[in-house]
Amino acid sequence: MPTLSSTLSLARCPLCSVARPTLTIQWQTGTNSAVGDRPRYLGVYLCTSCGGLVTAWAPGQGQEIQDHFPKMPSVATELPERPRTFLGQAQESLHAPSGAVMLAASAVDAMLKLRGLTEGSLNARIEKAVKGHLITAEMSKWAHAVRLDANDQRHADQAASLPTEADAQRSINFAAALGEILFVLPVRVERGLQSGG
Repeated sequence: MPTLSSTLSLARCPLCSVARPTLTIQWQTGTNSAVGDRPRYLGVYLCTSCGGLVTAWAPGQGQEIQDHFPKMPSVATELPERPRTFLGQAQESLHAPSGAVMLAASAVDAMLKLRGLTEGSLNARIEKAVKGHLITAEMSKWAHAVRLDANDQRHADQAASLPTEADAQRSINFAAALGEILFVLPVRVERGLQSGG
């Protein structure tokens, strides 16, 4: 971990995902518990790319940072490698919304293929997922929205507006939710049953 100093060295900004962000200190202070046994030094850092603020703390000035907030979103390790990679790359490219939308759709497509839905287009796979009770009809509406947003970008549809970070985040949120339902929860339930509850 980096040290608490005038700049904060992180691989990515946890707010905008830009690589090697310039995070400069804006404010710092020391705190302690009521009995004086938990000294902490806090720094608030500004990302020059997105203007967001990141807070970090260390037990002393110039010492190694113990934690920072917010955290970079993580991808569940229970997801199989291919959709996990697509979803992770989508999260890391949130600052490039068109790419993030396409990567989120790729994660959705990879998950459906891993559930045996390999024939036809993504549109057909989504419909088969509903018929096979893998997802609900309501979820399919969200899945189709993600698919269509990705199609607009992939085909450079001139009538479609460019996605915003909020649009990309919605696509990522769906891919993460689908991963939870299709892979993460079943693995965790099985793990819980094997450990006796």
